[in-house]
Amino acid sequence: MDLLTDNTERILAIDYGEKRIGIAISDPLKIFAIPLITIENNNKFWEKFLSLFNEYNIVQIVLGYPLKEDGTKSKITLKVEEFKKKLKNKVKQPIEFVDERYSSSIATEQIIESVKSKKKRRDKSLIDKNAAAVILNDFLNNN
Repeated sequence: MDLLTDNTERILAIDYGEKRIGIAISDPLKIFAIPLITIENNNKFWEKFLSLFNEYNIVQIVLGYPLKEDGTKSKITLKVEEFKKKLKNKVKQPIEFVDERYSSSIATEQIIESVKSKKKRRDKSLIDKNAAAVILNDFLNNN
């Protein structure tokens, strides 16, 4: 049995971006996050994203909520709120916002520490799915 594709319940995390959307899922015991995939934010996004629900038993979604350092909303915050509305129309699982301040910088630091190749470190999709994992780990640690 593969660690990723068994039938246990999992939590999925989303790091929304205007160009790319990072996705992470929890392990079967919901202890840690696994960076899964980065999907281009284009007209094929929903098809690719929704196929994950057939592959994994997703029971909850956490969505990174980008606030400014002082806690106020930005332009991207409003886009994430719109994305959540679209998401609610497509899935039945509960969706919860998680403060994502610093998730990309934490993900970047983790990548620098763990990925030796500078060429691979420049891969933006690596940052997106790892930022989703940071968001999910925050959620798992606080619940």
